[in-house]
Amino acid sequence: MATSLNDRLTSVLGRFVEPHLGLSLEEAGALESVREGPEGPVARIVLGFPVGGYEAELRSALDGALAAAGIDARPRYEIVSRVPAFVADPKIRQLADVANVIAVASGKGGVGKSTVAVNLALALAAQGARVGLLDADIYGPSLPRMMGLQGARPTTADGKTIDPPRAHGLPVMSIGFLVDADQPMAWRGPMATQALTQMLADTRWGPLDYLVVDMPPGTGDIQLTLAQRVPVSGAVIVTTPQEIALLDARKGLQMFRKVGVPVLGIVENMGLHRCPACGHESHIFDAGGGRALAERYDTTLLGELPLDAAIRQQADSGRPTVVADPASPAAAAYHAIARRAAGALAASAIRGAVRMPVIRVEGD
Repeated sequence: MATSLNDRLTSVLGRFVEPHLGLSLEEAGALESVREGPEGPVARIVLGFPVGGYEAELRSALDGALAAAGIDARPRYEIVSRVPAFVADPKIRQLADVANVIAVASGKGGVGKSTVAVNLALALAAQGARVGLLDADIYGPSLPRMMGLQGARPTTADGKTIDPPRAHGLPVMSIGFLVDADQPMAWRGPMATQALTQMLADTRWGPLDYLVVDMPPGTGDIQLTLAQRVPVSGAVIVTTPQEIALLDARKGLQMFRKVGVPVLGIVENMGLHRCPACGHESHIFDAGGGRALAERYDTTLLGELPLDAAIRQQADSGRPTVVADPASPAAAAYHAIARRAAGALAASAIRGAVRMPVIRVEGD
């Protein structure tokens, strides 16, 4: 008996390797169905990361796979998102409404970690996810300025929990909202970790697919507290390509792995500088360090970002690149980083580290 068209479509589409997952749709359980619709076959694909802005690219790639297999028919695609939720020890579950906590970290300061964190969060939100942003840098909070929230203050309705300020559609919490901008946080480690724990647990985040945490540099009390008391789904490591930064980035990467937090990948920042006057390109902080680090530690290079004055100016003005100049190459790079990081998290879910409940399906 001849194989039906829907069976052939299922076979070919199931073998398609989704690039952000590194798995075939069959392995990922993402090809939910191929059914007959009023106007022909309908393929329903459910991915574990936000799909906004990605649908057309994926449809084209799927059509290409069908054409390569000699199938002329083109189904109608339903491409939707189902974000995974991290499963942790119930004893440390403090964030019932937060599906995933993503830590953005660096081994040392000055590598642009906070700029990456805010643009990562904004890119995930632009792609359709529900996102919050936490400034865990108790000693040097920068998110109030970067998100245009200088002078903002949280509110409380019950005297016990905090309603965080919002900017660009995201709830944002920082110690910078609670103290004067010029006041130094001369606290010992236990006080700083207690402040972080209270901000996490007492903030009314609302239902979130991702809480992006801008970590302080280094591998000290704050990092250990977050990893041990909060169910961190994964970490993104930010570095510049210079060897000194890479030395410290290695330590940060190894620390997260030692405490059981998956490293989603590496972001190489400030790799290439283009002179605005003459157009000459130079690698001020060397080149290729982030890629070499990712290869050495068997993780993903999520993206490479340039040394660009516009990125700095936009963050300083309270309108980070993703919202200030969404059509720019830099914004496109942040979107690619966000999708790869979310894809790596979804792949971790599929491999058994986390589960995938129906949190939200877009387009139903």
